[in-house]
Amino acid sequence: MSDREKTFRKDFRRFFARGLTVLLPTILTLWLMWMATIFVYQKIGEPINRGIRAGIVLGIPAVIPEKRLPGWYDVTPEQRADFLGTPDGQALGEDPSDKQVNSAIIGTRLRLLWQENWFLAGSGLVVAIVLIYLAGVLLGGFLGRKVYGKLEVLISRVPGFKQVYPHVKQLVDLVLGDRQVAFQQAVLVEYPRKGVWTVGLVTGASMAIIHEAAGKPCVSIFVPSTPAPFTGFTITVPRDEVIDLPISVDSAIRFFITGGALVPESQVVPGAHLAATEPRALGESPAAETD
Repeated sequence: MSDREKTFRKDFRRFFARGLTVLLPTILTLWLMWMATIFVYQKIGEPINRGIRAGIVLGIPAVIPEKRLPGWYDVTPEQRADFLGTPDGQALGEDPSDKQVNSAIIGTRLRLLWQENWFLAGSGLVVAIVLIYLAGVLLGGFLGRKVYGKLEVLISRVPGFKQVYPHVKQLVDLVLGDRQVAFQQAVLVEYPRKGVWTVGLVTGASMAIIHEAAGKPCVSIFVPSTPAPFTGFTITVPRDEVIDLPISVDSAIRFFITGGALVPESQVVPGAHLAATEPRALGESPAAETD
């Protein structure tokens, strides 16, 4: 292989990797946002839309005279006969009434009209937001909290539900509650043994009983997992054994997510190379490194 071909292959790999590094985060972020949008629309918005359409089909004839109903409420005998030959019509049973067939046809027409207009398709999400807001207003007051607290006690006694609900509630309160956990400082501790250093995030002072058992002030430290820093474990360490790191909490979280590959610029060791930290072979003496 000529030097030109080697250079081309080397440059291609380098620039391809560079392009992938630049574009991949954006592509993945857009993909995740798109999938989240589809999930919210299908699992939340669409069920509410179906309820709204069913309410329109049944409710409008009760408040508007028949002569003033929209044109898609008119169903002819021929249209009923054609509809009964479709899968939707056969799902109504062997001998449905004309009223049932009319409601199914009107519902199908309304669904198609809903799909053709984006502002109608998005109404389910708007209704969901309004309902959640109203729930927050009603349950956020003193009386609402009391009533919902009693309801929580009842539903927490249901077998199966009571094993899951308390943990889900704690997680939601942690992320969205009024008293969110604030990481105060990125720190360094010797954990899980002496000589092994672990980066953690201080969440606050520990419990009084731990202070008494240790005989000195202690702090609670959250050690995130890699590459998902929203999970991890909590340790309690004496405050005098904790080393504060001169980096932000955001920089520490990026360090966790990348498994230590992304180091803050202010903390990059000049001239450091992975080969300098390669482990020795089993049974190899330290002196062998200098031979």
